[in-house]
Amino acid sequence: MSPAFGATLGPSAYWYLARGTGAVALVLLTASVVIGILGSVRFSAPRWPRFAIDSVHRDVSLLVLVVLVIHIVTSVLDGFAPITLLDGVIPFVSAYRPLWLGLGTLAFDLLLAIAVTSLVRRRLGYRAWRAVHWLAYGSWPVAVLHGLGTGSDVKQWWMLALTVVCIVAVLVAVWTRIASVSSDHAGLRAPATALAVITPIGLMIFTLVGPLQHGWAKKAGTPASLLGGAHPSAASSTGPGSASAAAPSAITRAFTASLGGNVHQSPAPNGAVVDLSLNVSGQIRGRLRVRIAGRPIGGGLSMTGSQVDLAVAGVPSVLQGSIDSLRGTAFSARVTDTQGTAVELRADLQINDQTNAVTGTLSGTPA
Repeated sequence: MSPAFGATLGPSAYWYLARGTGAVALVLLTASVVIGILGSVRFSAPRWPRFAIDSVHRDVSLLVLVVLVIHIVTSVLDGFAPITLLDGVIPFVSAYRPLWLGLGTLAFDLLLAIAVTSLVRRRLGYRAWRAVHWLAYGSWPVAVLHGLGTGSDVKQWWMLALTVVCIVAVLVAVWTRIASVSSDHAGLRAPATALAVITPIGLMIFTLVGPLQHGWAKKAGTPASLLGGAHPSAASSTGPGSASAAAPSAITRAFTASLGGNVHQSPAPNGAVVDLSLNVSGQIRGRLRVRIAGRPIGGGLSMTGSQVDLAVAGVPSVLQGSIDSLRGTAFSARVTDTQGTAVELRADLQINDQTNAVTGTLSGTPA
């Protein structure tokens, strides 16, 4: 087996970390915005003097940036979606859900601008710094839209509940701030109140008619090559009553398909880990992910462990298993889904050692 043989396993640790940091970033950004709004009321207490509130606000804001960096990097390393580090800095250029991913990038850029200007606040001047600092309030609804539009867990009850809690927290802070507006700025109360009412209503309507509807992935701009194979963790959460559960016959008969993707090898204790990430097209459509662990031997690897995941369009759960036989760049494996359906797979691969590109064929037979 060639040392260049490989691709990415799913769901990977990067995938779960990307999802977790996305949710944590929303909570921290909400906390930062709430503290900033309430801090402007200028209240203070013996246990919470003004400087302590400002310090907490600053530390939470910096923590948001750290978590967002982890969120971006792990999303790139996961490798399921074609996201690059450049997509995490320049908005609306990604091949994957450009608008909704771009909103997340825009929110990150706004927060980054606030952090940079805060470092040069004395040279920049208070008014200019204050004007830029208002971007924090704009970054929050943009981040919420990003999470709703492209978040992997948007249909999960806990993520919806978390989003609702964050929205309510910001609304309470805004209404508290509006109530404390001095008579000199009383004219701002009406438009501020209207905005505070319209924003959550708009978000609710958008969520109901958009992300929660069937087919949103395609409308959001997911590449056609990924529509056939949802990310394993997302696919496994599909309920039996969903549309995808209506056609399990895709794997109940023999099939052949073409493979195309890439390969990656990384060092590991006492050996190496080879990862394969392959699109499947033909009589079935989906995503094949393979991870092989082994010890170097004779210019290749002696396999010590493996995992195979096959996500197929029309099948509600991911088929998972391990490699039974590995010979050069061909392997056979047995995979099963949560319903007990078993399939014998055989893959014959061709690998370009210069580009790490992988092509080949996949055949399957119901076991």
